[in-house]
Amino acid sequence: MTVDSTAQPGSLSRAGLRRVLVTLCVTEITSWGVLYYAFPVLATDIARDTGWSPTWVTAGFSGGQLVAALAGIPVGRWLDRHGPRWLMTGGSILAVPAVVAIATAQNLAWFVAAWLLAGVAMGATLYPPAFAALTRWYGPRRVGALTVVTLVAGLASTVFAPLTAALASHLDWRQTYFVLAAILAMITIPGHAWGLRGHWPDPGPHEHPAHAEHTDPGRIARSRAFVALVVALSLSAFAAFAVVINLVPLLTERGLSPGAAAVALGLGGAGQVLGRLGYTTFARHTSVRARTAIILAAVAATTGVLGLLTTAPALVIAAVVAGMARGVFTLLQATAITDRWGPVHYGRLTGLLSAPLTITMSLAPWAGAAIAGGLGGYSHTFLVLALVAVAAAVASLVSVPR
Repeated sequence: MTVDSTAQPGSLSRAGLRRVLVTLCVTEITSWGVLYYAFPVLATDIARDTGWSPTWVTAGFSGGQLVAALAGIPVGRWLDRHGPRWLMTGGSILAVPAVVAIATAQNLAWFVAAWLLAGVAMGATLYPPAFAALTRWYGPRRVGALTVVTLVAGLASTVFAPLTAALASHLDWRQTYFVLAAILAMITIPGHAWGLRGHWPDPGPHEHPAHAEHTDPGRIARSRAFVALVVALSLSAFAAFAVVINLVPLLTERGLSPGAAAVALGLGGAGQVLGRLGYTTFARHTSVRARTAIILAAVAATTGVLGLLTTAPALVIAAVVAGMARGVFTLLQATAITDRWGPVHYGRLTGLLSAPLTITMSLAPWAGAAIAGGLGGYSHTFLVLALVAVAAAVASLVSVPR
């Protein structure tokens, strides 16, 4: 592997960087599509065919998300020391029998256990390790690379939801998962093994003098700034993902047909892509504190507006703008550690940051529905979620180290 003469010591050549970026675009859209977005399409079929409670079927999937959150902590430590190649390859290898185990589950306990195994695979293959790879290899150009991967991976539902539905129209849910497992194996295992090869650089404080005083990851994790960052992003993630799951019920409550509500939800996904397109320019013209507060305040504002509007056109427009806020939130999360403490301990600190975020994201759907049940409707629920997001924006003001 040759090294570009203009690159930092130990980094990849331009061709190597392109290979890594293309690899992660392809493997992330596939991993998200099979391990995450196929389930909502198949959940109803699973419950109907097996007779298991839909709540418990969903609980198995959510249990996998919780395991992925916990797995992120040791995954982050591995990434800092050894890089992503064999970790993500191993995660892809593990994901295939996990999906096969889901497909062959003969009882609910087996089904839940298979999702817990899939959770380990998700922790080693989804966004956090991909973000760590791009952050370390791309260095100062990381924001552009992160933007590209999140733009492409954001299309995972666009590709795999209809693909899964098409397969399920000709096969049962078990056979559909078998086909998806084969796709996962053919794309992600060789993709990670081949595409992520290359020297893993070992950045030191000398490469980021502005962060030279932040050398102890344990001390950083206990600092007021890090705790505030965890609280701010966790609260905002809770609000943002509760909105995603409960948007269709809100819109139908406001008089939209289920079909129109589904279209509005899809347009919100398009809004995520639009929001991410402008993130690089936005980051270049704002400070870390201002950027974080503005994005979290945007999540709060768009959530509150959805709870207040009553006309269909205004609600659809608000759903798109809310999607834009969610889109830039993903990139804010991806760059939060390096913006504050540099890339030296990115993997470990991102694992500690991602764990509570993933937990709140997995709890958000139930919590949103529970709040709606207690308040008697979704409009008031969205106002409550907006207040949660406001608290997140306030907490973010002390999330930047001195």
